[in-house]
Amino acid sequence: MTATQDVLDQQAVREKVRAGYAAIAEGDPKRGACSSASCCGASDADGALALAEKVGYSVDELKALPDGANMGLSCGNPVALAALRPGETVVDLGSGGGFDVFLAGPRVGAEGRAIGVDMTPEMLAKARRNIASYRTRTGLDNVEFRLGEIEALPLPDETADVVISNCVLNLSPDKPRVWSEIARVLRPGGRVAVSDLALRRPLPPAVAEMVEALVGCIAGAVLVSETERMARAAGLVDIMLEEKDLYVDTMTSWNDPLYARIVEALPAGSKVGDYVTSLAVSARKPAEGESCCGPGCC
Repeated sequence: MTATQDVLDQQAVREKVRAGYAAIAEGDPKRGACSSASCCGASDADGALALAEKVGYSVDELKALPDGANMGLSCGNPVALAALRPGETVVDLGSGGGFDVFLAGPRVGAEGRAIGVDMTPEMLAKARRNIASYRTRTGLDNVEFRLGEIEALPLPDETADVVISNCVLNLSPDKPRVWSEIARVLRPGGRVAVSDLALRRPLPPAVAEMVEALVGCIAGAVLVSETERMARAAGLVDIMLEEKDLYVDTMTSWNDPLYARIVEALPAGSKVGDYVTSLAVSARKPAEGESCCGPGCC
């Protein structure tokens, strides 16, 4: 494959994902990322609430969100994983309707900042409409949403104390570049907290080639070991990976047509959870003067 063809293929993936999430933002999940369910998520408000509780969000957190911010797109709780502190700047990659940004804002407080980045204008519009509600509820004016791709973040170097992301990195066609961007925008000593889907073993070709599965998070996922390798190559240290089965077990119980097709394509006797896991990733950018093992970080 030529370099030009590779770029074109990557852009085609982004456009499929963008179109799927635009449909979700506009309230039409059946035209969205996963037929009757959204990418990495549930198909209605009750399902979105139940899923968020199962992956680690508290009832009080969810009740305090602006209307429509929780669209059932989570596969973990990176806000909790990040252990945010007052005064920090946190950047959410693929922020969607603002779910994790609106939860992070009160944790970083009036002196902090929560910045969401998303490539889908319809998602940004949805998130921005909820800023007024967030300000009224919290008394804070510390959140913003920027249009951009996670492979080329619209942020200066060393902007963030923390980078979070929730079930989004698996959708990128250029994951090494995403990890490099994470390292670039982090300040020395800054932290990463990512919830994502990852593979325990390679998917069967019949599943990996399904376009719906790509936009639905699964075929875009990479091996757990590959996630660690990319984070380390970007110069991050103290990398910790925790596999969590509950999300995938819940996902396969939704009877969504996409997942039914995936199960049919798997070898007899196997299940989605044999191949796919929800992965909590934490890491850190080395502090000033600290040695590391990645290219360009020392």
